[in-house]
Amino acid sequence: MQLNNARILLTGASGGLGQELARQLATAGASLLLAGRDDARLAKLTDALGGDCRYVRADLNHSEGIADAAGAAREFEVNVLINNAGIGSFGLYAEQPWPSVEQVLATNLEAPMRLTHALLPWLQARPLAAIVNIGSTFGSLPFPGFAAYSAAKAGLRGFSQALRRELSDSQVAVIHLAPRAIDTPLNDEAVNALNHALKNHSDSPATVARQIVAALAHGRSERHFGFPERLFAWINGVAPALIDHALASKLPLVRQFAASRQS
Repeated sequence: MQLNNARILLTGASGGLGQELARQLATAGASLLLAGRDDARLAKLTDALGGDCRYVRADLNHSEGIADAAGAAREFEVNVLINNAGIGSFGLYAEQPWPSVEQVLATNLEAPMRLTHALLPWLQARPLAAIVNIGSTFGSLPFPGFAAYSAAKAGLRGFSQALRRELSDSQVAVIHLAPRAIDTPLNDEAVNALNHALKNHSDSPATVARQIVAALAHGRSERHFGFPERLFAWINGVAPALIDHALASKLPLVRQFAASRQS
């Protein structure tokens, strides 16, 4: 992908990864339409980036927000959609209130699917276009304590792969990129403590943004970031029982830190 010719709609631009990704994409020469729910952060980031950068306030969990983002994208003449907006969720599934589960599914899966659906005819009319879905290692390596989040990210990966194959005879590329844990405010104290206890690696937003920009520049259609997480995701695909066994020993820690969120 030639980023200096890209006109990108970036969702989740007011979040930790979104802000860093916007900075690095702008540095690479891309024109940016930033979407998010925090007007003040979006305005500040847009001013800081300068150049051909605008923003649209849009809550993508509502039909009006999808329409606002899609309308602004057509006006901006986007040729790349980056579905980056997302929320985290940690806790034992039986103890999570259903509205919280619904929100995770709506934000991490339904919203990117709806926005893609709204913009797909427009993107198909461009000479070259791309849809980039930012997933998670947990979409290929589902983890206890993250059932709803893992389900949403697995769904996003499946959607990306199916749509890529559906559009294989078109000029629209579909890209799925899956970072491992990211050190952002989305992680509460319990998640940070669990990652520390399990010795899970967390990457900074700057590191993940750099990985995403490099993958886009090199035209990768699917990529997992981080080792050994990438290896474990592959093993889960070919021999999930091995991962079942390995993660069974981690379950007491998951339960311990999930309980700490309730106290």
